[in-house]
Amino acid sequence: MMMSSSQRQAYSYGDALYWDARYLADGSASFDWYQRYSALRPFVRKYVPVSARVLMVGCGNAVLSEDMVKDGYIDIMNIDISSIVIEMMRTKYAHIPQLRYMQMDVRDMSFFDDESFDCVFDKVWHGCPTQCLSDARRSEQITYGDPSVRIPHLNQPGCNWKIILYIIPRPGFQSPGGYNPPRSIMEPVTLTESGQLPAGFVLEDPDSHYIYVCKKMH
Repeated sequence: MMMSSSQRQAYSYGDALYWDARYLADGSASFDWYQRYSALRPFVRKYVPVSARVLMVGCGNAVLSEDMVKDGYIDIMNIDISSIVIEMMRTKYAHIPQLRYMQMDVRDMSFFDDESFDCVFDKVWHGCPTQCLSDARRSEQITYGDPSVRIPHLNQPGCNWKIILYIIPRPGFQSPGGYNPPRSIMEPVTLTESGQLPAGFVLEDPDSHYIYVCKKMH
């Protein structure tokens, strides 16, 4: 039985029941959180070789993985807490061997050995636990969360990361008066020693998206 909207609201984003009901209600319509691959491609191609073993966390019904395969990527494991959306995506992409799908709670990654992947993508920031992060040599995470909120999670015990931060505006955002900022979106933002934005740093878009590229240090 499909849950009503009021019933879905009683569950949190961490509940499989919430997502099962949502994907049943949405049907086959795809949805990409935050940014499409066209906007993320420069960052992906800069840091992730097409031969990389990629883990897509909380894949949902987004077309990001499909777009990456079209761009030459050959090995993408997609996981999601919802068995409903995983079955939908398995059926949809049965003809694309580069895409694999598995129902899994990111809070329990014991199925995979350490360093099973070269890169983990978390496009919605589900707050990957230490086990998830230790499974990869590199992690890329896209979120609304600024460094004051996210850096402490990335610096949790067991994660020895070099963190590179990029800030990009929301899709379709236009600066007032057509102002074009001098800083390129491909120019990393230098963080303070404590991992925060520099004092006086002004966001072009107040609701910008933050891209955290985390490289494992050995």
